[in-house]
Amino acid sequence: MDNRNSWPLLGLGLLLALGLVGGATVLAKHFKTLGAPKQSISVKGLAEKPVKADSAEWSIGIAVHGADFAATLNALRQARPVIDGFLTEQGFAADSASASAGPESVSPHYEYEPLPQGGSRQVQRGFDGKQLFVVRSTALDTIARAHSAIIELKAQGKPIVYDDPRYLINDLESVKMSLIGAATRNARLRAEEFAKVGDARVGTMRSASQGAFYILPANGSEEEASDYGGVYDKTTVDKKARVVVTIEYAIE
Repeated sequence: MDNRNSWPLLGLGLLLALGLVGGATVLAKHFKTLGAPKQSISVKGLAEKPVKADSAEWSIGIAVHGADFAATLNALRQARPVIDGFLTEQGFAADSASASAGPESVSPHYEYEPLPQGGSRQVQRGFDGKQLFVVRSTALDTIARAHSAIIELKAQGKPIVYDDPRYLINDLESVKMSLIGAATRNARLRAEEFAKVGDARVGTMRSASQGAFYILPANGSEEEASDYGGVYDKTTVDKKARVVVTIEYAIE
């Protein structure tokens, strides 16, 4: 065979061999990537327990209306004994540790009146006078009884205003901390269930963050909870506390 004719064939064979080796390398890397196991898993852990309010705040007050500033202030001061007597009767004393009196306030009273051509305008008609009191107590039954009793006072035509009591938990941080450990263990169990399906093993914790913290009514529905913020129910004495954590684990 002529050596001059064999050189092109030899070069072509060498190029084909190099191409096959390069292609095999690319394929090997590709399959290695496809076959690589997931390196981590992120799961949420949940824990909750019943809790009970240990204090209450209750806003009540007197509200009057008068033709002018002086008459309104006078009416407000004449009504003050009504609220003082009520607080004393219920076991609270105004201007004490259990019931603090806010300042007297008198402000113009505005109303909207219609205009002949349509629309409306704001006009002043007398003054409004108000004084608020905040009752604080750890005697929740006493607060509840006073809340029921003030309705009768209002029914007698007394110039009384009031809100519903707010039932509070004083040491929310301790409640939260007591649940974080349980929520973390719950997250680990969930991660292990996921890993079991994938024939993998859960490794060390890579990161952890606390999510929403809830104080819900004891009989509250799941719809009241949201992953994007906490809830603090203050309308009930019996509640349940809930903590959500997000934890990332290594997968081996």
